[in-house]
Amino acid sequence: MTTATLARSDVILERMMTLHPKMIDLTLARVDRLCAALGHPEMALPPVIHVAGTNGKGSTQAMIRAGLEAAGGRVHAYTSPHLVRFHERIRLAGALIDEPALARLLDECDAANGGQEITFFEITTCAAFLAFARTPAEWTLLEVGLGGRLDATNVVAAPRLTVITPVSFDHEAYLGTTIAAIAGEKAGILKPGVPCVVGPQRPEALAVIEARAAALGAPLHVSGRDWLAWEERGRLVFQDVRGLVDLPRPNLPGPHQIDNAGAAVAALRALGQGEEALAAAVSRAEWPARMQRLTRGPLVRAAPEAELWLDGGHNPAAGEALAATLAAMPARPTHLVCGMLNTKDVGGFLRPLAPHAARLHAVSIPEAAATLPAAATAAAAAEAGIAAAEAADVAAAVAAIAAAEARARIVICGSLYLAGTVLRDNG
Repeated sequence: MTTATLARSDVILERMMTLHPKMIDLTLARVDRLCAALGHPEMALPPVIHVAGTNGKGSTQAMIRAGLEAAGGRVHAYTSPHLVRFHERIRLAGALIDEPALARLLDECDAANGGQEITFFEITTCAAFLAFARTPAEWTLLEVGLGGRLDATNVVAAPRLTVITPVSFDHEAYLGTTIAAIAGEKAGILKPGVPCVVGPQRPEALAVIEARAAALGAPLHVSGRDWLAWEERGRLVFQDVRGLVDLPRPNLPGPHQIDNAGAAVAALRALGQGEEALAAAVSRAEWPARMQRLTRGPLVRAAPEAELWLDGGHNPAAGEALAATLAAMPARPTHLVCGMLNTKDVGGFLRPLAPHAARLHAVSIPEAAATLPAAATAAAAAEAGIAAAEAADVAAAVAAIAAAEARARIVICGSLYLAGTVLRDNG
């Protein structure tokens, strides 16, 4: 795409990619500096719910947003990465930010930064803070980008509530090579006196979170101790000290969404929301590329008798969640179309899927510099016990699967970047 065909915000965003030699360089110093230059918008946000975790934080945040909006609240939401357009990252009072507003905010942040070193995520987070501070709303939802302690979103000093979803292995080069170390980074979002809802955790992660909370005097609402969530007869049952709540089963598919829904319900209870909000949280949430059924577009037309699903999970815990989701679905020959980044634990993602996959078609991720070559993904699949072949792209893989097994279940998986290209190209 040439500069002439890009939206103005795309041109600014491309330039912002060059302001720091690294994509990731964890510190709060540059964000503190730019927030000060902008008049501290992070101090003027509507009440903040800050969400960290390795897996499930996006789904949990989407459920919390659905609940708050059903209760009549105007909700800002910040998420990352985007799938198709950057605008998806900034939701203002319920609507995605529009192009003119985004371009103005980016220009303002760029001018205030004055050409100093700052990462893309840091400067765009400051733009989100400006947008949120200037638009009336009742709530602000902030999803951590990476880790927590040194994430750009963590300059917010006094959130109303924090949430930590399950901690598992991912981004070890930045967060540490043990669950305890990673949990320590996630627990960095805890603040003195601010309640925190804690999703299901491994014992070593929970111990770190509890120790940090005790040091800060942050009250915890812990899964398995202070609240429980389970599926019973096609419904979600939630229990805490206030009693039982019978709710619809989450509309987001997969057994893991029971735990995510539990965390969202616990968060809404902590915020004083009623049962209308709780029911909406689990029944109205929308979160693309998390076991999303594709029902239209050229890929569906190429495989009219098949089931097509799209999932952006990319680490071992996501592989386990996807495997559990497939195990709970009606029996059907399942074929994977997989593309991953070279920074991910490919074997760890694929091994749980081996019992559920008849075959894997490996693809490279278009326009992703860090894509793992299709041949390497195919080799990793074979090592994990999955018959594998390479394909030129997703469309070729879907066509090949449909030709061999018309009624297959086709799951496109392995990366949010791959999911974004599918959503963009498939319409």
